[in-house]
Amino acid sequence: MTAIIFGSFAILVILGAPIAVALGSASLIAIYDSGSIPLIVVAQRMFTAADSFPLMAIPFFMIAGALMEKGGISRRLIDLANALIGSLAGGLALVTVLASMFFAAISGSGPATVAAIGSIMIPAMMRQKYSQEFALATQASSGYIGVIIPPSIPMITYGVATGASIGTLFMAGFIPGMLIGVSLMVVAYLIARKNGYVGRERASFREVAAAFKDAIWALVMPIIILGGIYGGIFTPTEAANVAVVYGLVVGMFVYKELKPADIPKILRTSAISASMVMLIIATASAFGLLLTREMIPAKIAQFLISISSSPIVLLLLVNVLLLAVGTFMETNAAIIILAPIFLPVITQMGIDPIHFGIIMIVNLAIGMITPPLGVNLFVASGLTGASIERVVKGNWVYLGAAIAILLLLTFVPGISMILPRLLGN
Repeated sequence: MTAIIFGSFAILVILGAPIAVALGSASLIAIYDSGSIPLIVVAQRMFTAADSFPLMAIPFFMIAGALMEKGGISRRLIDLANALIGSLAGGLALVTVLASMFFAAISGSGPATVAAIGSIMIPAMMRQKYSQEFALATQASSGYIGVIIPPSIPMITYGVATGASIGTLFMAGFIPGMLIGVSLMVVAYLIARKNGYVGRERASFREVAAAFKDAIWALVMPIIILGGIYGGIFTPTEAANVAVVYGLVVGMFVYKELKPADIPKILRTSAISASMVMLIIATASAFGLLLTREMIPAKIAQFLISISSSPIVLLLLVNVLLLAVGTFMETNAAIIILAPIFLPVITQMGIDPIHFGIIMIVNLAIGMITPPLGVNLFVASGLTGASIERVVKGNWVYLGAAIAILLLLTFVPGISMILPRLLGN
């Protein structure tokens, strides 16, 4: 059955089938070929996987992000970032990264961050004579911070797949997300200095204060959501509902840019995006069930342990594998399939599952900016109509910085674990 599972999945992916279709169809083909498992098992497994209270947070965070984007929050975050650092060399590129970090604390999604910030910042950079490759690559790379700085949809998926605390994962992702953002800003600054991209005139204290005042409602939202989770006031799922209400109230009654006529479109778009993620999770769960029945996780665990008993060597191997997987598989599907496989191995090696969760998510997030799947690359190119090749051409330096930070996070677990330990999680 193992050959049938992976062979049919690989063929479907090569043929261009959506990842959810490939996973579900490969599961059905393998079950039909075996003749010993009822086909209804696939439907039952898919329903069980989707019937999860923590996963309800995914559609609500998507709705919250869409409400805040339409309600003018993304523009105000950009204005604040521009007032703070827009005067530096390559100021607009730095603003792109910083604004993406701000929006990451709202959306939980990499592609949503690229779309929300990039629709404003990519044209602005090109008007200032930044090269198209640099502008597109800066935004595409900045977008994947959206799944590392909490709240994060892949962290929710990892928590469901492994039983790890989602609140603790959110806490562990904060410093790595900030570190990645700073590294991208350093790269953008150095490239801008080399190419002569100048910043705007330095903002006065009054301008900074005005931008901060205008963006305060946007900045308060992550504090309410994350503070509520860490303080035990509400669960991540309840926090997602609070985010929706907050985004609706701020967009309609504070900034007054969100109109009642906008709500149906926001709900429809969010429902489509959420259903795609949930379908991937459901079919990946059915696929994972077959892998477990074939004892593939145990075989992989034994193989990895046989190579080396060193946690460092193990993590290097896992990083290489996850980076490769991230280039062709959607993040949530990869987590649902691979996290249960690696969990027994990393536990046996004494590696904290929370630390490993951050490593896994950062690896797969990097896959958002690597071809051929590279969803952030497609979103960025779609904003301008440029080819994927142009985005990739400007992306290699950012990719190198991302991998350097990944290695640092891998071998210095204190970076991701300091906040959970300080706050007693």
